[in-house]
Amino acid sequence: MRRKLRSPLPQRHGLDAARLRLPDEGEWATIRDHLVERLPRVDPGRIDVMLREERIVGVDGPVAVDAPYLPGSFVWFHRDLPVEVPVPFEVGVVHRDEDILVVDKPHFLATIPRGQHIVQTALVRLRRDLGIPTLSPAHRLDRVTAGLLLFVVRPELRGKYQTMFRDRLVGKQYEAIARHDPALELPRTVVSRIVKERGVITAQEVPGEPNARTTVELVEVRGGVGRYRLSPETGRTHQLRLHMSGLGVPILGDDFYPVLTEKPLGDFTRPLQLLAKVLEFTDPVSGVPRRFESALRLSAWDAPGEWGNSAARAGRAV
Repeated sequence: MRRKLRSPLPQRHGLDAARLRLPDEGEWATIRDHLVERLPRVDPGRIDVMLREERIVGVDGPVAVDAPYLPGSFVWFHRDLPVEVPVPFEVGVVHRDEDILVVDKPHFLATIPRGQHIVQTALVRLRRDLGIPTLSPAHRLDRVTAGLLLFVVRPELRGKYQTMFRDRLVGKQYEAIARHDPALELPRTVVSRIVKERGVITAQEVPGEPNARTTVELVEVRGGVGRYRLSPETGRTHQLRLHMSGLGVPILGDDFYPVLTEKPLGDFTRPLQLLAKVLEFTDPVSGVPRRFESALRLSAWDAPGEWGNSAARAGRAV
């Protein structure tokens, strides 16, 4: 097995340097020529600046502006970061030991760097703030969903914890706030087929063999609003949101279902009222039973009056 080369550049803002392997065949005279073609979204002048400032390095050090092309070699560099709106909520530590870190992710914070969210993500914040450069996620939560996230501290254990989630060996419970419908018979198990097309922001339920299963229970009612316990047996994209919407009680604050509504990235009002409340599993390393519960609370339950109009609109939308 080929040993993975370690980056000669340290993390920056909690982010690893990008690594590129140069093709074995090509007619480029210099590494600079290849990078200009390889990175069409980066202005050639910017690449020249990075080379002059020795911000692009190879295994033997900084790459010179006129360095000849070397087939099969590697280069590393830190990409320029996009301008991001700071997410004004903290990540709370629920549990930390030498193997894992469990946190309460707030609404509006993405789990990992992707698209427009790079530094303003749970992974990057935690690597930086806790000084754990090796941290990696065992699973993910949607940006708009709050609650428990499990990270792995030691790289050699990452596969064990990720496999545990992949093989559905983790018990998960979510809490959701939605309109109360006295005519809706609960508890019940919702079974459907969910598909998500690449490039389409929403998922949808379609005819066919089921691939998504959720148990829905009504825990409590207050002022026309219900507090629901959702126990997914599968993990399809937007599964809980689609299943609640399909029952006629879409989760409060949902800008996707049943109607897609555009919301600016910097708008942190009326978060999706969905919380990853419980994670329960047998630790794949120690064999010890683990159970973690979120300390977060959903605002629509603590202040239902402020969400009353939203609940009424959700009732009319379905």
